Amino acid sequence: MLASLAQHHRAKLVSLLEATAEFTAPEVAVAIELVDAALADPAADDYRFLVCQEGDRVLGYACFGATPMTDGCFDLYWLVVDPAARRSGVARELLGAVEQALRRHHARLVRVETAGLESYAPARALYESSGYERAARIRDFYCTGNDLYIYAKYLA
Repeated sequence: MLASLAQHHRAKLVSLLEATAEFTAPEVAVAIELVDAALADPAADDYRFLVCQEGDRVLGYACFGATPMTDGCFDLYWLVVDPAARRSGVARELLGAVEQALRRHHARLVRVETAGLESYAPARALYESSGYERAARIRDFYCTGNDLYIYAKYLA
């Protein structure tokens, strides 16, 4: 079941982020900042969240928002799935729900940035199999040996 972000999700999202081996401590801190910003001002739409849950268990979440200074472009900032729920369709469900929400907001383009580490290969494969084109690759962006991949999908 998909839900909007609510205060009761915070601790579960923090646990989920901390349990995701791919994320560094600074990345987890940034992700939590976005959760807190969205919870502090629910009327703001800088950071929108969709939470996938099964009963009380959070299986994953997506965070997305409008790209500043663009017309109809959005960024998918985070797509996080509980390691125990991977390969069960949660990521695809969240990605589809984000795209559906963006179409309702007349978005024309969604952009995703992800890492080039081998541990991120499943994420890159998900985007590619979901119709996202690799728009750019910047070698050694995050650090030596960790490239930046930028994917884009036109929704209109």
